[in-house]
Amino acid sequence: MTQDERRRFLIQYLLREEPQYAHIAIPKTELEQRQLLRGLMNIRLPKKIGEDFLSVQDEYLQTELKNKGITDAETLPVLPGDLVLWQGDITTLHCDGIVNAANSRLLGCFHPCHGCIDNAIHTYAGVQLRLVCAEIMQKQGQAEAVGSAKITPAFNLPSRYVLHTVGPIVAGALTETHERQLTACYRSCLQLAEEYGLRSLAFCCISTGEFHFPPKRAAEIALQTVRTWKAQTHSTMKVIFNVFTKSDEQIYKRQLGIH
Repeated sequence: MTQDERRRFLIQYLLREEPQYAHIAIPKTELEQRQLLRGLMNIRLPKKIGEDFLSVQDEYLQTELKNKGITDAETLPVLPGDLVLWQGDITTLHCDGIVNAANSRLLGCFHPCHGCIDNAIHTYAGVQLRLVCAEIMQKQGQAEAVGSAKITPAFNLPSRYVLHTVGPIVAGALTETHERQLTACYRSCLQLAEEYGLRSLAFCCISTGEFHFPPKRAAEIALQTVRTWKAQTHSTMKVIFNVFTKSDEQIYKRQLGIH
């Protein structure tokens, strides 16, 4: 199959799954088809799916990621303390683990084609990620607590694992509770990564997007928490601070003393 054929197959499969989608026609342009496929994957509930779909989906997503370009964490310049600052798309980073800023349901973002990192990670990992997260949540029997973390395979992403953590939602003034919760997110992920023997871990900017944590203070907490944890545990894990926007990159550069 070509990439176009795979995309059309996946769209047709997902449309056939739900009778209410019977009226939807496959768009003619590649861009519209990509948006439709992503949207259908985003809103799909965690339920069993055929191996024929998964086989084609995996080929499609891995090809998409190769076309986007994969960055190997081993090639990134390392700062003192085994720290790395990298601006880029975390779904294209080859390392042991990446951190997802999840919500308390831990099932990913259900808003079609939303711009949050949770949506991007679930999109490019494939529908398997939502399925395994649903299994975790079913066994747990309750919402994920703020500041905790869970680990799953990364499936079609170039990393080995995804660590899912729920950051604090800031509605109004920033409080000490918010700061303690964000600190807990970083510590929970670091401890979990250490337990699983990860040698490299990439953090996104937890809570600074949809959850409205002030970016400058979030960066201060992130760096302080990681440095303190590494000093306490003597860990040699490479910790990557992944930023997506130029403004976040500048915040971290100032905190790290990079000119």
